[in-house]
Amino acid sequence: QVQLVESGGGSVQAGGSLRLSCAASGYSSSYTVGWFRQAPGKDREGIAARYIGTGNVYYADSVKDRFTIFYDNAKKTLYLQMNSLKPEDTAMYYCAAGLGWLGSSTWGLPQEYNYWGQGTQVTVSS
Repeated sequence: QVQLVESGGGSVQAGGSLRLSCAASGYSSSYTVGWFRQAPGKDREGIAARYIGTGNVYYADSVKDRFTIFYDNAKKTLYLQMNSLKPEDTAMYYCAAGLGWLGSSTWGLPQEYNYWGQGTQVTVSS
């Protein structure tokens, strides 16, 4: 059974940085792990994903060049480094895991992921 536990959310001013962590257990290198976010009244949005087996990554245009997804295999922990934060980045952030490499057309689709963490809130003030 895959288990995911996020941490690291909080409140920050625009232009600041935060690092989210997702402690993972129960999965192998055959999984894609990703970060999603959901703001009130909006759909859940895929923002970054990484296939553990090869290290391939994808980013949404909205966070490219500001956010970095990386994985520490020794700690079995997924991270999301968020720099140059904007008020529009305010949302609940979730990590998720799905079996296999989901590919460029599906990595951002929530229904492709089988396991989810409980979420961590990020609030960016202007």
